[in-house]
Amino acid sequence: MELLGSTLTTTYARPKTSHFLPAISTMASSYRNTQPALLRSPSANMWRTNSYYKSSSALPLTSSTQRDHFDLVRANTTFYPSNRTLLTNRYTPDDWYKSNHSNYRESESSRKSAERLRKDTIRLMQDKEQLTRRTQENTSKNIAERVNDIVFWRSELSHEIDNMVTEIAALSEVKKRLERALAETEGPLKVSQECLYHREKRMSIDLVRDDVEKDLIKEVEVIKSCQERMRRHLDRAIAQLSNRAAQHELEKDMSDKVSAQRIDDRCHHLRNTSDGIGYYRGIDRIDHVSLPDTWSKFTDDNILHSQSERANSHKLRDEIEILLNTTSNEMWNQFNNANVAFTNRISETADAKNNLQAHLAKTLQEIFQTEMLIESLKKALRDKENPLKVAQTRLEERTRRPNVELCRDNPHHLVGEVREIEDTIQKLQERLMEAENALQILVKTKVTLEHDLSIKAHSLFLDQEKCMGMRKSFPSLPRLVGYT
Repeated sequence: MELLGSTLTTTYARPKTSHFLPAISTMASSYRNTQPALLRSPSANMWRTNSYYKSSSALPLTSSTQRDHFDLVRANTTFYPSNRTLLTNRYTPDDWYKSNHSNYRESESSRKSAERLRKDTIRLMQDKEQLTRRTQENTSKNIAERVNDIVFWRSELSHEIDNMVTEIAALSEVKKRLERALAETEGPLKVSQECLYHREKRMSIDLVRDDVEKDLIKEVEVIKSCQERMRRHLDRAIAQLSNRAAQHELEKDMSDKVSAQRIDDRCHHLRNTSDGIGYYRGIDRIDHVSLPDTWSKFTDDNILHSQSERANSHKLRDEIEILLNTTSNEMWNQFNNANVAFTNRISETADAKNNLQAHLAKTLQEIFQTEMLIESLKKALRDKENPLKVAQTRLEERTRRPNVELCRDNPHHLVGEVREIEDTIQKLQERLMEAENALQILVKTKVTLEHDLSIKAHSLFLDQEKCMGMRKSFPSLPRLVGYT
């Protein structure tokens, strides 16, 4: 309280007002029409005479207007303590009672207003407390539901990631099998090409385009075709494995959901008494990236994309499995066909060689007999020389008979003997010539048979030793489909 002025019997004071906060006490609210003029004139005295009030009662003013007027006059009138002895009392008892009753009414009114305000405020605080509690409970419930949603989508993502990892591992294994199968085809291809190269060394008449050569050429084409298809599927498998965007998106989404679940779990367990809570100015105005629908659709799209990639990978694995079985069967069938052709050709060549050997043996026998015949003919010719000489000598001697003794008598038939021997010699010479010609033909045939026999032997060596020796190491079916 600030002291303003005093008399001998009364002390006047008013509450000290604050320039910062409004007064909230009942006592302060009971003071009305605060007089700021007193602050400017501390020496001012508020004494008024009774006659002053009586003379002023003639004014037609209302109570409030009159009171304001009195306050104005009181504020503009200056009294000094030295004049207080000259003044009489300034209020009547009625004024005193009226003032008291007025204060009572104002006090009761202010108390009722304060009571109503207090009750309304308490009720408001209780309502707001319940509303805050319900809102916090609903928020906690929503966070719990959100955590459940995150857990659900995490399980879906985890399941899909496991399936994707399993599918990638399966595709990688099939890819390795395809690479091993492709590497296994190099050996058969090299064998087929070497067989063709060796068979080009066949000589003369044996250098024919037989079934073996046709099957070998077809075998090379089949192996190259299988290799080409394997390489295409291998490129597809490599592209499928290298394109792991779906798995990356799943793992990134999974990592984000792990972080979100950790944050929401911490938020769900926050209480009013928890540590680490505080004010964050403007946090309610932060914009969000997604909505619940777009949030779930994002994960669902990632899962659908991953499932599509897994379906493509599974389809590619099935195609590779079918390809491996198909190519292995094709190569094995063609390998067997070529081997059958080799076997038949070797058998044919061996038969031809045996027949040539038989004919060569007969030819050699015939050459021997022809040579013996030639020798016999030569001996026969030699044997005819002396009889011819005897016959001719006899004729020559008998031509020396004199005169009439040179008669064509019976012994003169020696001419016929000479002619007969000469004819025999001529025939024998013709036979000798024919025998010698036949011998030459037989010798030439022998040379031809021996040459052909050497060709057949060489062909048999190439087919049976060179080619079939290499074709014994053809890969098995499990190795052709990629198994070790």
